[in-house]
This record gives sequence, structure tokens and C-alpha cells, in this order.
Amino acid sequence: MNKYLVLLISVTILHSCSGGGSSDKVAQLNELKKQQSSLKEQIARLEAEIAAADTSSSTGKGKLIATTTISPSKFNHYVSIQGRVEGDEDVMVGAETMGTVTSVLVKAGDLVSKGQLLATLDDKIIRQAMDEVQTQLDLATQVYNRQKNLWDQQIGSEIQYLQAKTTKDALEKRVAATREQLDMTKIKSPINGTIDQVMIKAGQAIAPGMPALRVVNLQSLKVVGEVAESYLSTIKSNNEVVVSFPDLSKELTTKLTYAGKVINRLNRTFNVEVILKDNTGTYRPNMVAVLKIVDYSSPNAFIIPIAAVQKSGEGEFVYIVEVVGKSAIAKRRMVNIGMNYNGQTEITSGLQEGDQVITTGYQSVIEGDIVQQ
Repeated sequence: MNKYLVLLISVTILHSCSGGGSSDKVAQLNELKKQQSSLKEQIARLEAEIAAADTSSSTGKGKLIATTTISPSKFNHYVSIQGRVEGDEDVMVGAETMGTVTSVLVKAGDLVSKGQLLATLDDKIIRQAMDEVQTQLDLATQVYNRQKNLWDQQIGSEIQYLQAKTTKDALEKRVAATREQLDMTKIKSPINGTIDQVMIKAGQAIAPGMPALRVVNLQSLKVVGEVAESYLSTIKSNNEVVVSFPDLSKELTTKLTYAGKVINRLNRTFNVEVILKDNTGTYRPNMVAVLKIVDYSSPNAFIIPIAAVQKSGEGEFVYIVEVVGKSAIAKRRMVNIGMNYNGQTEITSGLQEGDQVITTGYQSVIEGDIVQQ
């Protein structure tokens, strides 16, 4: 561009020399020199601006990129499902016999132990029957003892002795049965836990099968969920699982306690369970939980962003950086990919430890480009 400018100035000077005085020529020459100086400054400024804006120009140092250095790391693929918290010991306690509630001895929130008395029913009639049978048993016992003494002395008949013994044994069984009936008027806790609901009150008539109280052991909870049949071969007991509770903003990593063996015919799923080990009472039955179950794991995988993998007619490839002399050059490398999860993919072949894969700026790179980080 400078050569053309000099030529233009020379032609102009020669043209000026063909006419006019020498003073006019000197003035014209000075004016052209000023224009030449201004043009040179403008040219230099434009060349600098173009070089800064165009990284592909030969005046630049190379295309700007960012790389990820390949090294082995653990790669997990997860299956996410929604689950819920259930009580392994979540019991609806009811009466074993018909009757009227005479007292309720607990309230919601009370801690109770196994066998503790929770409520009582009216037992007046059963106690009266108990007293009557007990009186008969006392008499039968006396008769039996006397007959036994006589029989031991070979006095009296064996029939009388056997009748007295049979009568006593029968009354003892009646007393035991009556005591069981009396015990059925007492509602007791079948487990250690917390009273969650009290659904009866004094004076209320209840019958067997009616729920009276709910007892929950908050230290014996589990998370349950359903997994699609297609994962039956990959999801097993003891697989790693991440359980998160959205309402608590809490997450824990544990092992899958149980993976079902039976497929549900209606929705083609199988059950999975995770035991919650917690003594703080943080979790509640029917709480929503999200389970992320590991169905594939590789301890020494090469992992890169899946977006960095491009496709051609030959297959998938990535760009890596190779140093040639003093320059960093972009090179194409064909790869095979494995499982993908959360924007990351596993490279099963094509890369080696230490390779620098271009993960930013790969869109504008072609093989052989000079690059800089």
C-alpha cells in the first residue's frame, strides 16, 4: 500500500513540475508530504486494529482456546427416581375386643415403649365373670386336694379323684381364658416409638378393627421407590445411591439396601429400598425423596464435556493440542465414547493420559490451526 502512495505522490509532483513557478511547486510538495505523513499514520493504526481483531491473521499469535488435560478419574452414571419415606415400624393400634373407652393414657408426641398401656376399655362385666370363675376354682381346688389325700391313702374311689381333678383343670382353663379377655380390654403399644395420632377419647365405643392410635418408630425408617424394568440387570443391592430430600435441602450418600426380584405387572417396575440410619428424628413418614442410583461406574475413566465431541463421516472426534517446534497446533483425534451423564462423557478409546483436549473454542478450530491458551 505504501508503494502505491509513493507512486501517486511522484506522479503528482511531476505533473506539478510541468507548469507554474518554482515557489508553487515547493508549496505543493510540502502539502503532499503532510498528506503522506497523515496517510501513513492512518494505515499503521488500521493495520494494528485489524491484527487485534482477527486471530486467524498471520500477524496474530493463534486462535484462543482452553483445554482439559486428560487424567483417569471415577465416572458414575445415575438413574434418578422419586421415592418416599416409609416407616418400617408404623403401626395403627386398635382394640382387640368391643367395649367403651374408659381412659386414654397418652397424647400425640409421647414416647412409648413396647407393651406400655395406652388406653383401657370398660372391663366391669369381665371382672365379675372372673370373680365368679375364681370362686368356683377355689372350691374345686379344695375338693381336689381332699380327694387326692384320700386317694393317696387308698380311701375312696378313683372315679371321684379323677372327677375332682378334671373339674379343677377345667376351671383353671376358664380362669386363664377370662384373664386373656380381661387383658384384651387394655390397648398396649406393640413397638417402641412415638404416638403420632390419638383417634379415640373416653366414653367412645369401639370395636375390633377400628384404629385407635398410631405409633411410629422414627428411628426405623426407609426410603422406597420404583425403578423401570429395563434397569433390572444393572441396579442391584449395595449399589451406591445418593438420597436427597428437597424439603430439607439435605443429601446423603449410602448403599441400596434392597432391590426387588419381582416385576410389577401393571407398571413394569421393581421396588428398591434404602434404610435410613438417623437418631435425630429428622425424617418423617411419607416425606418426598429423590434417589440417584449408580447403575454404571468406572474407577479410571477419561472424562470430557460431551459438547467437545464432534461428529464427521468417519465417526466422533475431538481436537487436541500438539506442540510442533515453538507452536501449539490443533490436531484431530478420533475417539469412541461410552456413557454420558450430566454433560460429561466417558472416552473409552482414542485418548491417552496427558492429552490436552480443546474444550473451549473448538468450534472455530480446524486441524493445523495455531492455537494459544
